[in-house]
This record gives sequence, C-alpha cells and structure tokens, in this order.
Amino acid sequence: MAIIPVAIAGAPYNVHIEAGVLARAGALCRPFLHKNHVAVVTDDHVAAKWRATVTASFDAVGIRSEWLVLPSGESTKSWEHLARVIDWLLAQEVERKDKIIALGGGVIGDLTGFAASIVKRGCGFIQIPTTLLAQVDSSVGGKTAINTPAGKNLVGAFHQPALVLADPLALDTLPLRDVRAGYAEVIKYGLIDDATFFEWCEANGEKLLAGDHAAREYAIAYSVAAKARIVAADEKETAGVRALLNLGHTFGHAFEAETGFSDRLLHGEGVALGTVMAARFSARQGLMTSHDAQRIAAHVGKVGLPASLGTLALTCDGRQLADHMLHDKKMDAGTLPFLLMRGIGKTFLATDVDLNEIAAFLDEELTRR
Repeated sequence: MAIIPVAIAGAPYNVHIEAGVLARAGALCRPFLHKNHVAVVTDDHVAAKWRATVTASFDAVGIRSEWLVLPSGESTKSWEHLARVIDWLLAQEVERKDKIIALGGGVIGDLTGFAASIVKRGCGFIQIPTTLLAQVDSSVGGKTAINTPAGKNLVGAFHQPALVLADPLALDTLPLRDVRAGYAEVIKYGLIDDATFFEWCEANGEKLLAGDHAAREYAIAYSVAAKARIVAADEKETAGVRALLNLGHTFGHAFEAETGFSDRLLHGEGVALGTVMAARFSARQGLMTSHDAQRIAAHVGKVGLPASLGTLALTCDGRQLADHMLHDKKMDAGTLPFLLMRGIGKTFLATDVDLNEIAAFLDEELTRR
C-alpha cells in the first residue's frame, strides 16, 4: 500500500494506492461522509464489474449507496450528461457537505467532479479511478471538465477531490487497449523531468502492460507522486509549472477533435501520438537530437501505441489540425504555448511557436507511415 499526500493549499488530500482497495472503499470513505447514504456516479462498463463489490463495501459500514449509471465513452463528457448528473444529484438531495463518489475512468471523474463543483455552488467528491489513465493522471489535481463541439475540456473548473482510492487490481478487468492508453500518461512523467524514469519505462513498460502487478503499482505510485509535487506547486496552472503536465496534449487534442472525440482514437492514444509529434517537432527545430526523438517514438510504438500520424488515415491537412489548436485552453493573447523538449526529461514551455510551422510540420507527418 502507498499513501501519497497531495499538498494543495487549503485542500490537501491523500491518494491511497492498494491492491484490493475497492473492496474496502466503504470503510475508507466513511470518515468523509456525514450521512448514512451516498451518491455514486459510474458508467455501465464499470458498474458491471465493480458495483456489487463497492456496494457491499458501503453496506458493511452502514452506508446505503444510490447509483447513477451512465453510458461509457468520451461522448458522455457532454452538456447533456452533465445536466443529467446534476438533476439526479439534486433529486438525491445532495448537500454541500456531502461527498459524491466518482467511480470509473477519466470521463466519469471529469464529469462528476465538474458536476460536484457547481451543484449547490460546490459539493465535495471522492475519486475512485478504475483505469490506468485515471489512476496516474486525471483523478489527481482537481481538473474537471466536459467537452464541447469547439474542443476538449473547454468548460470546467478546478475542484479538488477529498480522497482518491486507486486499486491496481481494477486494471486486470480492462481491455489491453485501455491500459495502453493510460500508459501514455505514465511515459509522460519520465519525459517531463526524469530521464531515469523513462529508462524504467523502456525496461518495464511491456511487463506492465502484460499484467505485472509490481510494475503497475510502482508506475502508479511514481506517477501520482510526480503529479502531486507539480500540482502542489502550481494548482491552477498560473506559474507555468503545471503546464508541463500537458506534454503531448495540444497535438493530441487536435487529433481527438479531428476524429470526433470517438473510440477511433482514445485520449491516451492521442496523448501518445501527440508526445511523439512534440518530440519530432522539437528535433525539427533543432531543440533535441533526432536520436532522442526516435527513441521516444520507438518506445511508444513498441508498446502498441500510435507513433505515426499517417496511420490514422485522416482526410484533413496540417492547417485543419492546427486550427483545432486555436481552441486550446492555453491560448494567451492569441499565442499558443507548446510543450517541447530539449531532450528526454527536459520538457519546457515554448511561447514563440508559429502555428504556420506547426501546420507545415503536420502536413509532412500526415504522409508518414
């Protein structure tokens, strides 16, 4: 078991990482609940696997759980489902001191957290992430949001959870594709500022994806600790430190938008491909060596994640992809900062990138197989 503190000023909380923690969710959540019933939001895939276990854990400590089960998939992060969650929470007579449970992956965590941030002008919530991506990234740090036709995560709020419970055993029930998508966020922590951890990924990534529990627990604990350190220093991304966590995301979100935020390209797959693009563009600009950029692409491809834009068979051009980036949340006075690299473990925020150069670069990458 690992308990990692997230030292957010005024809103600190712990992340519990433990095999089997889902079966103890009720006991761990109980101290945070001031009533004998709790609202749980999840999706149909997670409910089929874990509803009985989590319900029993709450029953064991005298807490009745009420459940809202939503459709799985990125399209659930929408105005329609946000309204549905809010209406249901109000029907449950949720109060400000209550803690709503978000049981699921990043979609459920983002949606439920955002709903909690605005119901009654702000209720508490607890994250119980069941995907690798959510366990290592989205459940920690308090970013909540929904998607809109204009782009990904453009409507949301910073709203920290009261507690995070991450059970590595939940990953055993996931399709390999979903675990791979989460692994993209694990790689990111090595590329940001720890080349040694990227070396660990190169040596252990395939083992992690194959189901090695020790490798999974280590990767989750390392990633959470790394993110906790960053968000504690820059909770709302105002100092430029937290922005480093967006490595691969500006490119990736554009690819997701072009594919309609669908299962054609999962979020983590977009991040993986976006990270490769950031590395290749950095090399193209003379910021990092081609060898390091190829090393990143090689590892991404070796674990089965997309490492070449051409393989998506998009029908757009580079300008259309660059135009998607104009809706990025990081836009500042008409300028879009990019996360680029001076080497593995040396990510930085570049504020002088010309989108015309990005468009030309993407035109080249669209033909690469």
